[in-house]
Amino acid sequence: MEQKDIFIEVKGLCFTYNDDAGNNSPDASPALCNLDLKVARGEYVSILGHNGSGKSTLAKLLSMILIPTSGEIYIDGHLVSSPDISDDEIYEVRKKIGMVFQNPDNQLVATVVEEDVAFGPENLGIEREEMKKRITEALEMVGMTEYRRHAPHKLSGGQKQRVAIAGIIAMLPDCIIFDESTAMLDPLGRRDVIEIMERLNKERGITVLNITHYMDEAARANRVVVINDGEKVLDGTPKEVFSHVDELHSMGLEAPQGKELIHALNKCGIKVSDDALSEEECVEAIYSALIGD
Repeated sequence: MEQKDIFIEVKGLCFTYNDDAGNNSPDASPALCNLDLKVARGEYVSILGHNGSGKSTLAKLLSMILIPTSGEIYIDGHLVSSPDISDDEIYEVRKKIGMVFQNPDNQLVATVVEEDVAFGPENLGIEREEMKKRITEALEMVGMTEYRRHAPHKLSGGQKQRVAIAGIIAMLPDCIIFDESTAMLDPLGRRDVIEIMERLNKERGITVLNITHYMDEAARANRVVVINDGEKVLDGTPKEVFSHVDELHSMGLEAPQGKELIHALNKCGIKVSDDALSEEECVEAIYSALIGD
């Protein structure tokens, strides 16, 4: 990965939460410890880890909600972890990164859908005609055009999340971080949000970081990063990462279901190709092993 292609770079990142009194206890375990990470412009990366592994802390650090205890964070070449960074620099960098949270109700602020989508661009000082255009395009992108004059509180959870995503899209960020954005949705809502992520990445070239605990979601990315107890332990293509089934189990994680079945069959002495990952590939590999070509 050439330096000019890097959009996010993290070096030796550490973060420790303060105690209830607001003090940084020397005995506290760090949420992140010596984390190094590079994400290329236009890349689609899934980040996995058990609850408390530090993956959501990483999201908050990259979006400048939190300040690292130590280490460096570069966003599009800007050192954003410096205590000397100016308010103007923070403002400019924050325009480059959007974040979609787990609960859409925490992100919806208006009483009408189109007003909610307008909130971000309005705060960026976007002119009225340009803002109207962005609202329309963002709602079309997430399939919510017909709901533009509806009240957000009357929408389903999946529809609310699509409105939240539209509000981020309308600000035209270079990168969107999805922090377990499908965790509260039903399977249909999850599918819709994942398809939006993929379209944003493929059609608009937006850098996507999907922090998730769903293995099937993670497998659809170009790259998977696994964080365990604040440290990066695996980093590679989905096939590379999900080939470490036993190691994932030791961290309280699983592989996609098809991969788990193949792993179990191989342990029983039934030789199945370990290169399969998608449902179709796994079915074909298992069929070939049990029935033959």
